[in-house]
Amino acid sequence: MEFHIDMPAAGSRDRFAALHRQIRAAIIDGRLAAGVRLPTTRELADRLGVSRNTVLAAYEHLATEGYLQPRQRAGTFVAGAIPPRGHAAPPSNPPGPSLAELPDAWRRVAPWSAEAMPPGPRFDFRVGLPDHSQFPWDRWRRLCGHAQHDFARAPRAYTDPAGDPLLREAIAGHVSLSRAVACSADDVFITSGAQHAFALLADVLVTPQATVVAVEDPGYAPLHAAMAFRGAQLQRVPLDKEGLRVDRLPPEARVICVTPSHQFPVGAAMSLNRRAQLLAFARQHQAVVIEDDYDGEFRYGGRPLDALHSLDDSGLVFYVGTFSKVMFPALRAGFVVAPAWARERLAAALHATQGAPPLLTQLALAAFIREGHLARHVRRMRRLYAGRRDALLQAMEQHAEGLLIPLPSAAGLHVSAMLAPQFEAYKVARTAAEAGIAVEALDRSGLRRLRYNGLTFGLGLIGDGEVTAGLRALVKLLG
Repeated sequence: MEFHIDMPAAGSRDRFAALHRQIRAAIIDGRLAAGVRLPTTRELADRLGVSRNTVLAAYEHLATEGYLQPRQRAGTFVAGAIPPRGHAAPPSNPPGPSLAELPDAWRRVAPWSAEAMPPGPRFDFRVGLPDHSQFPWDRWRRLCGHAQHDFARAPRAYTDPAGDPLLREAIAGHVSLSRAVACSADDVFITSGAQHAFALLADVLVTPQATVVAVEDPGYAPLHAAMAFRGAQLQRVPLDKEGLRVDRLPPEARVICVTPSHQFPVGAAMSLNRRAQLLAFARQHQAVVIEDDYDGEFRYGGRPLDALHSLDDSGLVFYVGTFSKVMFPALRAGFVVAPAWARERLAAALHATQGAPPLLTQLALAAFIREGHLARHVRRMRRLYAGRRDALLQAMEQHAEGLLIPLPSAAGLHVSAMLAPQFEAYKVARTAAEAGIAVEALDRSGLRRLRYNGLTFGLGLIGDGEVTAGLRALVKLLG
C-alpha cells in the first residue's frame, strides 16, 4: 500500500478506528483496487508503529463488512465486489433526524434533569417519595443474601418473562388481603415498576393513531405519556368531587385510565356510585379500564373502598400496583393483575420486550411479602404518615386560613390544597424552591390550571417535626 496513513499518537484509543476508516476509504475511492493483496498484519504493524493486534482487528472488521477477503496461506486481498456506499460505516458524528421528523409525542418531552429534584431542601414536601428511614434494611439484606445463596445452589438460565411464580403467588395473596383484589398467581404479571406496566398495557391495548384513551384531567403525566408515545388518541376528562366525570367520557373511548382510590393529584376517592357508572360505561362501549392503585395501602380513618377491580365481574379492569411507595422507588418492581382473556397477550408482550425485574430481586421480594415483613412495614408507615397528615391539616387550619384550602382526601402519600385566587401555583412553587421549600403545583399535566390552582404536599420526606414549620415558612412567603 503506497498511500499514506495518518495514525494518532501512541497510547490513543482511536488507533484502531483511524486505521479501519482510512483503509475502508481507500477501497471505496478506488485507491486500493479489487484483488490487491494487503501487507501482512505484522508488516503493516511494523510500518505504522502500532501493535499487531490493532492491525489484525482492523482487517477482521473490514472482512466482516465485505471489503477484504482473507485467503488461507495466501494473504488478505481487497474484495472483488465492493459493498455499495450505503453499507459503509456511518460517520463518527452522524446527523440525527430533525425535530420535525420525530413523532409529535416525543417532541413534547422535556429531558430529565437532576435539577428537577434538587438535593436537600430545608422543608421537603416533594410528592411520590416514601420515607426510607423506617424501612427494615437489615431484613431486606438478609433476604437478598438468601436469594443469592439459593440461586447459586440451583442456578437458572432464563425465567418466565411474566415473573417468578413465587413472587406472583405472593402478590396475589398480598392484594387479596390488603385491597380485596381476588386473583390467582396466573393473573399477576411482574413489571419493572408502574411505568413499565403502563407501557406494557399500551403495547397490548393501543392501536397507533386509532385507539382513543380517556385520562383524568388533571392526572398522572407519565401514564398519559406512555399511552401517547404509542400512538393513542388522548381525551382528557374532567373531575368532580366524586371522581372522573363518566358522563363526559367520549363514547369512542376504548381504554380508560383512572386512579380511583386516591386520585392523582387531587386526592379524592371515586365514589361507589361513580365506580358502578364507570364499569357500566365500559361494558356498554366495549372498553377496558386501567386502575392505577399507586398508594392505596395508606388509608386513614374509616373502611377503605375496595379496589375498582373488586367490583368488576366482566373482565374489564387491569389493576396496576407498585412497590415504590410502600418500599422504595429504586426497587423498580410493580405488577399488573389482568383479566384471563389478556394473559397470553401480556405474556407475549413481556417476552418480546423488557420482561420482569432481575430474578434475585423477585426472589427477595417474594420472601419479604411471604414472611409478613411488607404487611408490618405498611402498618408502621401508615401510622407515621397519618401523623404527618394530621399535623399538616392542623397547620393549614391554624396558620393558612384563607390562603390554603385542603381538598378532601383520606388516603395516600400526599395532600393537595387550593390556593387563594390572588396567587398562582407555579409562581408560588418556584418562589418556595428558592427559599428551600420543595412543594409542587397541583395541576402539572392538565389543561385547567385556573380550576386547579393549588399545591400538593408530599408526606414521605418531610420530617415529623418539620411539617408545621415548613407550612408556616410557606405561609410567610405568601405574605
